[in-house]
Amino acid sequence: MNPGPTSSEKPPATGTRRFLYVVFGLTCVGLAYLGAILPGLPTMPWVLLASYCFSRSSRRLDRWLKRSPIFGRFLRDWDEHRGIRRPVKIFVVCLVVTVVSLSLIFGPLPVWAKCVIGGLALVGICTIVFVVPTIKNASPP
Repeated sequence: MNPGPTSSEKPPATGTRRFLYVVFGLTCVGLAYLGAILPGLPTMPWVLLASYCFSRSSRRLDRWLKRSPIFGRFLRDWDEHRGIRRPVKIFVVCLVVTVVSLSLIFGPLPVWAKCVIGGLALVGICTIVFVVPTIKNASPP
C-alpha cells in the first residue's frame, strides 16, 4: 500500500489545474529545446519551470524529463546540489561570449542595440558566475 506523499512532496494536481500544468510544462520544454539551439534564449530556466510543472501534474512526465539525455543531468544536479558543475559554467560563459561577440561584430545593428545586447549578456554571465552556486567536489555521473 502506498503511504502517500511525504511532507515535502505535494500530491499531483487534478482536473483543469493538472491540464494547465502539463500544457505549460510542455511549452517550457519546447522553449528549452529552442534555447539550446538559439543564441539569446536561455535554456535552464525553461527546463526548471517544466520540471516544476511536471512535478505538480504528472509523475510520468517528470521522470521523462529527468531521464532526458539533454536535460536530465542538469536537473539531477539542481535537485541534489542546487547548483551547476564548474565545466558547465565555463562552457556556458564561453558560448555566450563567443555568440554575443560574433553578433556584435558582424550584426548590422545600431549602436544602442549592440549596447543593450552586450549589457544583457554581461548580466547573464554575472548571474551564472556569481549567483548560481557551483557544485564543488561532486562526483561525475
